This record gives sequence, structure tokens and C-alpha cells, in this order.
Amino acid sequence: MSRKLASRPDWQIALAITAALRVVFSATAAALALFLRPDPALIRSNALTDNLPSPHGLHYALLGIWERFDTLWYLRIAQHGYDRPMAVIFYPLYPAAIRIVSWVLPATAAALCVSTAGAFFFFWGLLRLADPSLTGTGRIRMLLLLAVWPASFALFAGYAESLTIALIVWAVIFARAGRWWPAVLCGLLAGLGRPSGVLVAIPLCILALRSRRAASLVVFLTPLGVLGYWSWLRWSGRPSVVEAYRLHQGMAIAPPWVGMWESLRAPIAQHDALLAIRLGLIVLVVALSLRHEVRLEDKLFALAVVLQMLLYAGRPAVGAVRYLLPVYPAFLALGSYAQSHWNRRQFSFYVAAFGCLNLVWLWAFLNWSLVV
Repeated sequence: MSRKLASRPDWQIALAITAALRVVFSATAAALALFLRPDPALIRSNALTDNLPSPHGLHYALLGIWERFDTLWYLRIAQHGYDRPMAVIFYPLYPAAIRIVSWVLPATAAALCVSTAGAFFFFWGLLRLADPSLTGTGRIRMLLLLAVWPASFALFAGYAESLTIALIVWAVIFARAGRWWPAVLCGLLAGLGRPSGVLVAIPLCILALRSRRAASLVVFLTPLGVLGYWSWLRWSGRPSVVEAYRLHQGMAIAPPWVGMWESLRAPIAQHDALLAIRLGLIVLVVALSLRHEVRLEDKLFALAVVLQMLLYAGRPAVGAVRYLLPVYPAFLALGSYAQSHWNRRQFSFYVAAFGCLNLVWLWAFLNWSLVV
């Protein structure tokens, strides 16, 4: 079956894997709903949990089970706008997309639909960016490793990751093809999706300078998306994103080496195995992104994403596994490495290992015990 799928066009491969993962994650979450017993204190410690759906019935198993953490904020912003100071942390693109799709679907279903569509375009774009030396089987392996990456379920949850990463990847695709205006549009929108989105300006600017074409200079407009959002917050009298993180999340801007030291110290000081795994995955992503076959612009983008993640001190490596998902160069390099260095048995082992971690993260996320 994998050989037959590998012979299909890129978009069909991406569509097949997206559909399969949507079914797998939805079915797994629905099955876990029967066994979850979240601590009420954990639920009450999170904002916007006063009107959660009753944890019973098919509707909850398919949709309500995904109403966790950031998803609640995105759903609220889609319905009420930025009516609370903490809401400014959540950038406007994803809730705007939810609001549009909510014209034809219930809000939670709309959120999952937008995320699933974003995952499809992310997978498709990753195949477009893959090294030409990657065989059909190698391309399937690359997507499967991404599919089981710990916290990859966030691509199919009510989170902004998949939409933002899809825009990042397609901005790079358009820039490499010399299609500067579509690249800028994707980059602008990515900056409105998540803080990491604006970092796509790094590879776009490098590609533009390398092209030596006047038309490519429009890529320097890419940061205007996030700058526009920050300017609107200031103009409307709302707190800045940095201030909101400090006041409501206990996270302050600090030099990246402070965040790095906290990330190194926390697993030992807190005897937390999950923190140690997070740290190991950060190291793995950095190592993959710096491999010799990775392009310069991709290396710089990957390092920028990791450094941005370490800028906030106070909650070391919180959400780190999810925040690593935009580092597309690491998954491209991982696909190449899996093709050239792993036989079928080794590949199956790593898929199983990542898959087990993914299941642990999903269980903790649905049980309100782990912020993803």
C-alpha cells in the first residue's frame, strides 16, 4: 500500500495521510474520553472553563473532547473578539478563519476543519520542499515521522499551528519559484497566525537577496503582518503581547541563554521526565536542522524558531514540543536520514517510540494535566 501511495502525486499523498490522521486522532480522542478522569482543580485553574460541554455522548466524544487550553481562547475570540486582556496572546488569523467557517459549521467543528485543512497544505508543502534525491518510500517515511512526532496531534486540534506552518512552508515554496507576491502574502498571514510565523521573513529575505531581482524586494514587507497586529493592540489601548505574557502567564522576556539554562536545569531540579524528553527533542531538532544538506536559509530559520522559544523565562520549555513543529527543515532532514540510515526494522522502532510519546502527550492534554 505504501508503494502504491508513494507513486501518487504529492497532493494526493498529503490528502491521504491527512484524512487518515484526522480519523486516527479523532477516534483515539473519542476512545480516551471513556477513561479520562481529569482533576476538577486542574480544570478550574484554566481560564474559560466555566461552560465546558458535558463529558457525555457522541457530540462530546467527537468535538467537545478537543475543547482544551488554547482552543477555548480561539473559540472565544472568534465569537467575542479581544474582550479580555489575556486574549491578545492569541494572534488573530486562526480565530478569524474559525469565524468564517462557523457560518456553515458549529464553532468547534469549524476550528478542527481549519486545522485539518492547514495540516493538508503543510504535508503537501513539505513534499514539495523535499530533496529530489528522496525516493517515494523516503517521502512517505518523512510524513509518517512527522505524523507520530510527539504533540503532532496539535496539527489536528483547535490550535493555530497547522495553519501557520502551512503558510510558512508555502511562502518558502513560492519564494524559491520567484513568485514573490504570493510568498509575501503567505508570510504576512503567517505573522498573523503565531509569533513564529513572522520568522519566515528570514528565508524569504535571503532568497530575495540571492535572486538579485528588484521584484524580490517586496519580501521585506513580510513583517508588516505582525507589526500591524501589534500596532492595532497599541492603538486600541490593549496590552502588548509581551505584557500579557508577563501578567497572565508569568513569563517575561529574557536573553535566550536564560531560557536555555532554565531548560537544562529544570529536568534535574524537578525530577521531571517529560521536561527531559522535551529538552532531548529540542537538541534533536537543532542537530537535524544543522546537517550539511540543509540550506542556509532553512538553518537560520530553524535556529530563529528555537531561539524565539527560549526568549521567555519563567516556564522553561513549556509547549516546546509543539513549538518545534514549525521547524520544517528538521523534518526534511529527518526524512533524508531515515531513508539513508534506517532499515525497515529501525524505522518501525522510531515510529513506535515517537508514537508512544505522542499518545502520552495526547492523554495528558485531554486529561487537562499537560499544557501542549
